[in-house]
Amino acid sequence: MKKILSILILSITLTSSAQYNILSAVQLNEGQEEQYIALEAFFGPIHELAIEKGIQEWQSVWKVTSEIGENGPHYIINTGFSSKEQLNNYVNSWTTDDWIALAKEAHKGKISAKRVERIMSSVGSESKDRRNYHLETVDSTIWSGGSLEPGDTFIITPTTALNDNFENYETLFFKPYVEKAIINGKHRYWRLAKVYERTETAYEGITHFFFNRPVEGGSIADELPTDSFKFQKLQEGLQSSSQHADPITLELVSLNN
Repeated sequence: MKKILSILILSITLTSSAQYNILSAVQLNEGQEEQYIALEAFFGPIHELAIEKGIQEWQSVWKVTSEIGENGPHYIINTGFSSKEQLNNYVNSWTTDDWIALAKEAHKGKISAKRVERIMSSVGSESKDRRNYHLETVDSTIWSGGSLEPGDTFIITPTTALNDNFENYETLFFKPYVEKAIINGKHRYWRLAKVYERTETAYEGITHFFFNRPVEGGSIADELPTDSFKFQKLQEGLQSSSQHADPITLELVSLNN
């Protein structure tokens, strides 16, 4: 019972603090990975302070481990917010010097103010492109399997909705099978989020993202009643309602929450 209560508390916390998020797909310039990792390490204490001040709820950095095309991302940054207002205020804060002041405060006594200014002025030089998607949660399952740790795996799937039935098929038809898989220890988490805003270079065709935390050796497919005629017909509707890009496998680098 104590384990169940712990999972429920974690689920409630995650859901309430992750209604909105910014997913940033980072494509690095050639030879810049080491510099990028150093930059994210520099930003760790800054994000901790930003969370403390209520600027954001959490932030995670993920390395893309699956094969990518020529224009694919090398890293994914996921930043969570409790409301659209908080997200908008966060975005607007980057148009001012607020983050330089925040960086100085976070590194006070450890890094000189001049060096902080130099680092902050060079942010973005390591990346060829950053495609940002502003997301709102459509639905999600409970969170199972404990806290995330560096090295943990997540899978995101960019998706294009083809009709207005897509979200209902996913949340009313498919999600219960995912929940059953979670209860049986074959999956850990599932979330569907829709794109409501994007930066200029972000791909227009992507309308939604799936977020999945898998279990090694586990499969949601094990819970699907594929011999059922009703299931087969509903699955046909599900498959015709969307088009999925190749899943992107991620490995957690860092998490601030």
